[in-house]
Amino acid sequence: MELKWLLYVTLLALGTLAVRAHDTDDDNDGDDVVDIEDDLDDGIEEVEELKPETSTPPPTPKVTYRAPVPTGEVYFVESFDKGTLDGWILSRAKKDDTDDEIAKYDGKWEVQDMKDTKLPGDKGLVLVTRAKHHAISSKLSKPFVFDTKPLIIQYEVNFQNGIECGGAYVKLLSKTPELNLDQFHDKTPYTIMFGPDKCGEDYKLHFIFRHKNPKTGKYEEKHAKRPDADLKTYFTDKKTHLYTLVLNPDNSFEILVDQTVVNSGNLLNDMSPPVNPPREIEDPNDQKPEDWDERPKIPDPDAVKPDDWDEDAPAKIADENAVKPEGWLDDEPEYVADPDAEKPEDWDEDMDGEWEAPQIANPKCETAPGCGTWQRPMIDNPNYKGKWKPPMIDNVNYQGIWKPRKIPNPDFFEDLEPFKMTPFSAVGLELWSMTSDIFFDNFIICTERAVADDWASDGWGLKKAADGAAEPGVVGQMMAAAEERPWLWVVYILTVALPVFLVVLFYCSGKKQPSAAEYKKTDAPQPDVMDEEKEEEKDKGDKEEEEEEEANEEKLGSDADIGSASQEEEEEEEDRKPASEEEETVNRSPRNRKPRKD
Repeated sequence: MELKWLLYVTLLALGTLAVRAHDTDDDNDGDDVVDIEDDLDDGIEEVEELKPETSTPPPTPKVTYRAPVPTGEVYFVESFDKGTLDGWILSRAKKDDTDDEIAKYDGKWEVQDMKDTKLPGDKGLVLVTRAKHHAISSKLSKPFVFDTKPLIIQYEVNFQNGIECGGAYVKLLSKTPELNLDQFHDKTPYTIMFGPDKCGEDYKLHFIFRHKNPKTGKYEEKHAKRPDADLKTYFTDKKTHLYTLVLNPDNSFEILVDQTVVNSGNLLNDMSPPVNPPREIEDPNDQKPEDWDERPKIPDPDAVKPDDWDEDAPAKIADENAVKPEGWLDDEPEYVADPDAEKPEDWDEDMDGEWEAPQIANPKCETAPGCGTWQRPMIDNPNYKGKWKPPMIDNVNYQGIWKPRKIPNPDFFEDLEPFKMTPFSAVGLELWSMTSDIFFDNFIICTERAVADDWASDGWGLKKAADGAAEPGVVGQMMAAAEERPWLWVVYILTVALPVFLVVLFYCSGKKQPSAAEYKKTDAPQPDVMDEEKEEEKDKGDKEEEEEEEANEEKLGSDADIGSASQEEEEEEEDRKPASEEEETVNRSPRNRKPRKD
């Protein structure tokens, strides 16, 4: 029992020390400079001498950055490792239908190293400013034409400061004679828009393409279904993520994040609104007939109200069996004027009227069952039936819910190859963001999956490897967290001490032996007396067994003597007088032999 209490006290003391350390750390958070008195120098030196020599951790493996190089044919590639915006055009356009103060695309772009980079020399395009419109674009080496090869677009994004409201998607700008990258804005025609976007708690990964109606020539945006995967981590963990879109000539598509598929489908089946309109539509000129009956149930026209149905009977009636409680104060009101109230000094009877004291609960009613005029309580009326209504029956004339008839869709068309979209000749970023320092890197547009994978391995793969090499182990992460939040020491201590405490408790706890004082209160023998009695009983039993064995041996010896004497007597009798074999057999039989008396 003492061991249990000792463990409890130890855990409590450790927890208290950790909490005090937390409080002390909070108190000292605001102290930027600490003045140390001269008379404390010696004490500090002694403490430093007592500190154990800590072994320096082994150096983390370094990952050397090398600019990625495409391993096959590409339509566009950009790693920004030159440190300039060569080949990129900043927009000078203005947004329509917007105040002049915010209509300009005056947001800043710069080529910078990523914050807390683990790869010196790895640069990227950074959206520097917040709460502004940003637009920048670059030409492809040659226009991309949708024919028999897939389209693969891939790039990296890092929300270095997180993201409140804004996007990091790219637009593949359609090849048109009017395309002017200097005037790139939100209305500039695009073929595909792809990438992450977030506002509030709505996390999106866009894939939108503009489909041309072959009959009207108009374009309509088609949105891919929302992915089932949870996208929140990609916006909040402040890590670099790789976004990939793969479009295949068979109309299938895949959306990958960090080379893992998060969404897939088919352009014909998984876009909203659908690529192809319905073959039939409802006739807009069709009207429901006046005699169309949509009522599945109707009141029974043959039903008659019963003669004893009283529609005027009230729902509640007074309880005639109720009796007024004894002590009820009929002459006392429930509320009376407050005798302690006084008219305010600034009360103006001409303006405020005659002053009256406020009402308070009658103190005489506190001890009585009630005050005022007693009334019988109300109860449900057993004869109440309410207003009579005929029962409902099936409507024999029911025709169902009316719908307009279907007619052939005059705008119907069937495009079985939506993959063959409008060619595009430039890539652009047209964004509004409430968060700055969004990092873009390693754009590639190609047709071969292996080329995109190699590019990802040489770019995003290096970042991932460098981040993994720089991350501390589990123990290091726990220690770092505890330095920032000292209260975590309590959690660590309890996590380690509790299992140890339970193991010790299990092995140390046993059946409690009663004390000598408790034996004195009863006639039960003490343990040492019980042990002596058991030993005496054992010795006694052993002695009795030995005596039984000796008695058995003596009995066997006496039986042997009797047998030899009888045999001699029989031989003498044979010499004296012959006897028949039957008599000799009878005489020799043990049944006829008399037992010897000892």
